[in-house]
Amino acid sequence: MPIALTRIGLWAERITRAFWPVWTVLFVGLAPLIMGWQDRLPLELVWGFAVLVVLVLGWTLWRGVRGFRVPTRDEAVARVDARLPGRPIAALEDQQAIGAGDAASETVWRVHLQRMADRTRDARPVEPDLRLSRSDPFGLRYIALLVFVVALMFGSLLRVGSVVEAGIGGTGQIATGPVWEGWVEPPGYTGKPTLYLADLQGRAIRAPEGSLITVRLYGEVGELTVAETVSGRTGEVPPASDVQQSFEVAQSGRLEIMGDGGAAWDVVMLPDEAPMVELAGPVEVEASGEMAQPFRASDDHGVFAGEARIDLDLGAVDRRHGLAVDPDPREAFVVDLPMPFSGDRADFEERLIDDFSQHPWANLPVTLTLTVEDAVGQSGSSTPETMRLPGRRFFQPVAKAVIEQRRDLLWSKANASRVAMVLRAVSHRPDELFNNETSYLRLRITLRRLEAEMEGGLSDAAQEEIAQALWDLAILLEDGSLADARDRLERAQERLAEAMRNGASEEEIQELMDELRAAMDEYMRMLAENAEPGENGTDQPDSGEENRQISQSEIDALLDRIQELMEEGRMAEAQELMEQLNQMMENMRVTQGEGGDGPQTPGEQSMQDLAETLRDQQQLNDDSFRELQERFNQGQPGQQGQQGQQPQGQQQGQQPGGEDQPGQGQQGQQGQGLGQGDNSQQGMIGEGGQGGEATGEGSLADRQNALRQGLNQLRNALPGLDGEAADRAGEALGRAEDAMEGAEDALREGDMAEAIDRQSEAMDALRDGMRNLGEALAENQREQLEEGQGTQTGRADGRPEPGRRDPLGRQMGNSGQFGSDENMLQGEDIYRRAEELLKELRDRSADQERPELELDYLKRLLERF
Repeated sequence: MPIALTRIGLWAERITRAFWPVWTVLFVGLAPLIMGWQDRLPLELVWGFAVLVVLVLGWTLWRGVRGFRVPTRDEAVARVDARLPGRPIAALEDQQAIGAGDAASETVWRVHLQRMADRTRDARPVEPDLRLSRSDPFGLRYIALLVFVVALMFGSLLRVGSVVEAGIGGTGQIATGPVWEGWVEPPGYTGKPTLYLADLQGRAIRAPEGSLITVRLYGEVGELTVAETVSGRTGEVPPASDVQQSFEVAQSGRLEIMGDGGAAWDVVMLPDEAPMVELAGPVEVEASGEMAQPFRASDDHGVFAGEARIDLDLGAVDRRHGLAVDPDPREAFVVDLPMPFSGDRADFEERLIDDFSQHPWANLPVTLTLTVEDAVGQSGSSTPETMRLPGRRFFQPVAKAVIEQRRDLLWSKANASRVAMVLRAVSHRPDELFNNETSYLRLRITLRRLEAEMEGGLSDAAQEEIAQALWDLAILLEDGSLADARDRLERAQERLAEAMRNGASEEEIQELMDELRAAMDEYMRMLAENAEPGENGTDQPDSGEENRQISQSEIDALLDRIQELMEEGRMAEAQELMEQLNQMMENMRVTQGEGGDGPQTPGEQSMQDLAETLRDQQQLNDDSFRELQERFNQGQPGQQGQQGQQPQGQQQGQQPGGEDQPGQGQQGQQGQGLGQGDNSQQGMIGEGGQGGEATGEGSLADRQNALRQGLNQLRNALPGLDGEAADRAGEALGRAEDAMEGAEDALREGDMAEAIDRQSEAMDALRDGMRNLGEALAENQREQLEEGQGTQTGRADGRPEPGRRDPLGRQMGNSGQFGSDENMLQGEDIYRRAEELLKELRDRSADQERPELELDYLKRLLERF
């Protein structure tokens, strides 16, 4: 049996290797005929293709017969024997060459033959090797098979006979009678298959609108005719006896082939429905102003494209203040609707996500209309939805005023003079409204650019440019570029308080609370890193009241309660708790200086030096901005009397109307400007705002060079720290030094704008470096505590100080680790309180959204208690 099966495998193997080109050519030749190419191509080309296929097929068949060898039984035996160890089948046919007649030798020979016979019982059929990769390295056989399978799926074998019929003309039809064939091809966008009329005799045909029906008649002309009422043709109609007829389905009706062997069908047209679209829910708005509008679209064959049109609802606009004038003509803006990248488009849901915060209609009443279109051009629209175009909301008062004037300027160019007046009024007392000089100077430069453009008529380009400058200024005022955690915390508290007064959405409340928590965490981390104990080892409050330690859990609970009250709309109670939080943070401070119990560590000294470098760089940036403003003022005729406008409005050379008083020049006014109170800045500005040698770029460049060299020394003196945070800190300080060098070169070349940009890059890099250095120091301290080296934070002799506390009130135990050996729970109900604390620990550890560091800490607490 194994030998017989192996021989059959040899037959399959040799037939495959010899004749694979035959069926490859056969598949390639039949595929076009099955698809019906002969019905569309000229008869000569079809016959030429058929002759070529027959010739190639004959050649491959001859080549296969010539190369084919009939497998013999000996070849099958040899193949099976080769798979057995020792080739036992061949051994059984061997004859004893020596030792014949010797009884001992013959006994050994019989034992050998018996062993070989036992091995033959393990014989198994050998599978044939049907691989053709060497003979067909390009996989032509697979390509031919794929083409043939596709032809079978979308064609019919019956259509192959039309080649013979076309060749012999009507001779065959005389013997067998007239015949016909036909098919229905739905439009390509429907994805429906072709229907063959011969397979549907006696059945109704459901065809999509626009389907193409093709009928071919064979035999004597006139023996078969076609009658139909589905095309709705009213003009010139071809004769019903034409050999080939094609027409589209435009209505339901009847199709009939009349004559011997004819057939009839009832055709039901499936009309192409128009697509539909509707809003699937209310618009969702992020605190940043990004909107997400869900919508649902459907079509019987799939939606092709869609768009959203947004029109200003002028009747619903509150026409007051800057909106009282008629708006400049502005076309409705259109955005494309997102379509599914994959899957069925017949019925789907998507979300239109975009940010229109900078559009002139942001936060104004608009109408939103969605429109979708199918493949044939039919469209469907949603009911216009009236809404306020979502945009970013501003809570900082000056930022809010700036963004309102930006809106008025984009509303109408006629508002330009009014916008200039309002902005000038806003900048009248900068010391009361602006927290840094950079914001004030940017506002003044933008204001003067606006006033200069107004003289010759505000152009569209200038309008857009000034609007962009006002937007950037509002973002700067709202988000700020704060240099320390305390300022950031105060800014977050102010924004949250403003949101309480004006009302805010849940998304805005969540964003503001996240900002406040981040600022609080950074501020508390600053306290922990820079705290130095007083006489009793605790932070001292500013007031003379009894010291009270504030735990992180108390702050978190207070923030959670504030957010909960705001989400419930109880703003009055939330404001009261916010006042308590402000008072609590006011009573916390960090003792700095050299009055501590020990010297600063190298890391603490580096952090302090970097903070001073950052402050110096910020001051230099402000001075550069002032220098740029002075140059701009000198180039504005008729405005020299305003160059020295003081933040307090105490210019000695101006009247309330803004004109210089007689006899008063500009001398000394610059010394009373924004730089007053800073002797170094006062000395940089001379009379009339003209910079002497001390005020030129050389002085600013020298200061920038000194800062860069100082930063280079700080980088070289950084403590040796390991980890990714330390590497990021080094890279950030390197970027800061490069930016300082670029700023210095720009200052020496007189390019103040470039210098200011590079100085801003340097400040950003310094902040990144400080943040990463703080993380590296914290990681290093944590690793030392885990290695048992935490006792080195105590006295100079290395012993711990049990009485020392951190800013959160945690006391260092005898082991030198943060903790407490004292009884923190007092009273009769301590066990209930302990259970409550343990439950709170379990609840927090189950919240997987908390930071990984906090979850590890909670896990260690639970394992300990």
